[in-house]
Amino acid sequence: MKRKTIYLIRHGETDYNKQGIVQGSGIDSELNKTGHGQAAAFYKKYGDTPFDKVYTSALQRTHQSVANFIKDGVPHKILTGLNEISWGKTEGKKPSLTEDAFYWEIIKKWKTGETHLSMEDGESPEDVIERQKAAIEHIIAQEHEELILVAMHGRAIRILLTLLSEIPVSKMDNFKHSNLCLYKLEYSYQTKSFKILEHNITDHLTLIPA
Repeated sequence: MKRKTIYLIRHGETDYNKQGIVQGSGIDSELNKTGHGQAAAFYKKYGDTPFDKVYTSALQRTHQSVANFIKDGVPHKILTGLNEISWGKTEGKKPSLTEDAFYWEIIKKWKTGETHLSMEDGESPEDVIERQKAAIEHIIAQEHEELILVAMHGRAIRILLTLLSEIPVSKMDNFKHSNLCLYKLEYSYQTKSFKILEHNITDHLTLIPA
């Protein structure tokens, strides 16, 4: 039975992550020192894994997270469908419980099924799913790529995992993540379905250089 194995990671830490500032697809931030250490630790653990391709979003924090694999000559392709959700006018801000009630209300409504809603000038989870479908279709179509590495973003990963698990996107917060965590997935070409093999792996982060 033909299968594709996918190592799906979230990018390493940025200063925006550290400070609790919303990034989204409109903030092209770089990894900070901790983030680069996380990327180095992931490479130390998985650098010998024979990936056929590395896929990233268009944002540099994902590129930096897999830079060592690309330097090793693993082919790299950017898919904008893997970009983080657009948080619209919330991007670049640190949401306050008192001053940003709309932000928190939208997050709450997503959990109750109103996933068509978006932040002002931003995307809804349903918008993100539509562009992710095209990215996943491209990845699946490359049948010769049996083992791939995909670097994405926190909210986008949560949304993607609901899509691949065929569950409502309102359940996205069931999928936990941290910077440079790893999900292992498998796609069966026979059943045309995905299976999550391992969730939110972080043991490689113990290898962060001192």
